[in-house]
Amino acid sequence: MIHAMETVSTESKSASEKLLEEIQRRACRYFYEMADPNTGLVRDRASPDEPYAPSAASIAATGFGLSALGIAASRRYIDPSLAEARARTTLRFFCETAPQERGFFYHFMDSDTGKRIWKSEASSIDTAWLLCGVLHSAAFWEDAEIRKFAEELLNRTEWDWMLNGGKTLCHGWTPENGFLQYRWDAYSEVLAMYLLAIGSKSHPIPASCWRAFARPMHDYQGVFFIDAGASLFVHQYSHAWFDFRGRRDAFANYFNNSVRATQAHRLFCLSYKEQFPWYGPDMWGVTASDSRMGYRAWCSENTPPDGTLVPCAAGGSLVFLPQICGAVLQKMYDDYGNKIWTKYGFRDAFHPKDKWYSRYILGIDQGIILLMAENMRSAGVWSAVMSTPEARRAMDAVGLATISS
Repeated sequence: MIHAMETVSTESKSASEKLLEEIQRRACRYFYEMADPNTGLVRDRASPDEPYAPSAASIAATGFGLSALGIAASRRYIDPSLAEARARTTLRFFCETAPQERGFFYHFMDSDTGKRIWKSEASSIDTAWLLCGVLHSAAFWEDAEIRKFAEELLNRTEWDWMLNGGKTLCHGWTPENGFLQYRWDAYSEVLAMYLLAIGSKSHPIPASCWRAFARPMHDYQGVFFIDAGASLFVHQYSHAWFDFRGRRDAFANYFNNSVRATQAHRLFCLSYKEQFPWYGPDMWGVTASDSRMGYRAWCSENTPPDGTLVPCAAGGSLVFLPQICGAVLQKMYDDYGNKIWTKYGFRDAFHPKDKWYSRYILGIDQGIILLMAENMRSAGVWSAVMSTPEARRAMDAVGLATISS
């Protein structure tokens, strides 16, 4: 069913390529084994030392998981018929069973029942990550039932309702209190969500909403880029599915913006080298992740790192700086080996001095490494998503034109 895990050789000249292959293979194993076989819901986090058991699932991790199934099938990490069946099960569950509000799904659910947990919100951004996986599935699989379920889910989402009378999308809605007070009104991980909403066939929002969120400029050591002071992942997630290379709108080339954001983040980490001497040119990266003190969202001088390292920071930027980010993953593997390397890939985070290594794999953190590695190696996810009418409609509507050479 799932191929045996191979040992990565660090002696061969092709070690980096072998490591990327093994990172992808192991990540796909996570998304298959840590999804409920009857619902397809992917656990938000899991220990690689324990078998699957029902627990908290996230719809964002499930979106990454849908894309993982396509990657696993194309690379034969999983029998394609099994991957296809799991994709069909997942989409059917969301169409027929999962609780939702006007096409928006609850951020966290029980993995085996789909019931809402922790009074979580019907989340606009997390529904977007789920729908990115749905859109990828519609393009990747030729199965008529998968495409029918995918179309239903994409058309069911009432993006115009989530505007709640404003020009920017709300963060979400709860049965207890209605719409959340916060809006997606500044540049962050929002690009994919706004493209899905503007490109919707059934419930589109005006293309003018693309211009409604702020794009503040930031300067770090002479590197200028759009940034609202958030963690590095906000410059990565939308790019996992939508291909912004060689395109720009009236404001920016967003792919190049993420290149600069990654460069600035590396400089930011290196500025702490005296305090944390294990940081270095090939050993850097923090983002929203686990830490010794719980979940943290490191991002700027206002939220400085504590010496923790997070593999998905560099891993999620593989397409932006392939050699530089790939060298980080290779050095982490070479230097820390089985302390951070598991049957599902890298542990979520670690602190070398304190010899702390997270117990867990986090679905969204593993997912961003997986999809970016695939796009770097084959552009497979990008090619599938960009072939869809939804992506083409949205890109045209917001003026993301191809830059003439």
